[in-house]
Amino acid sequence: MNNLLFVYGTLLNEDNEYAVYLKNNSRFYSYGKINGKLYDIGEYPGAILSSKDRDYIYGTILELAHPESVFPVIDDYEGYGNDQPMPNEFIRLIAPVETSSTLISCWIYVYNLPTVMLKLIKSGRYLK
Repeated sequence: MNNLLFVYGTLLNEDNEYAVYLKNNSRFYSYGKINGKLYDIGEYPGAILSSKDRDYIYGTILELAHPESVFPVIDDYEGYGNDQPMPNEFIRLIAPVETSSTLISCWIYVYNLPTVMLKLIKSGRYLK
């Protein structure tokens, strides 16, 4: 199983208990960016993947120590899975993330609902 996770929102916030859980169960791998748009959903952001070269979401790649036990916890936090309301607000998929030196495949949680009424975060960065 791929053990790399690209995080771009509340999972980077040190005040978030799930971010603390991730920090305790992973190690920093690299900073990265992914083609996409970032939207303000209210208390958290949502990423939509894009193929446009000028649209980027910036975040951090984490290497999970035990993905088989970490993903169920983070899936629950993200509202992803068969036991969550359908359609899931977020889905987890593999996507190419660009680092300073290479392109690498990482898991990412992508927003799975309409964005027409959401505000675009033009900078592609959730945390200031």
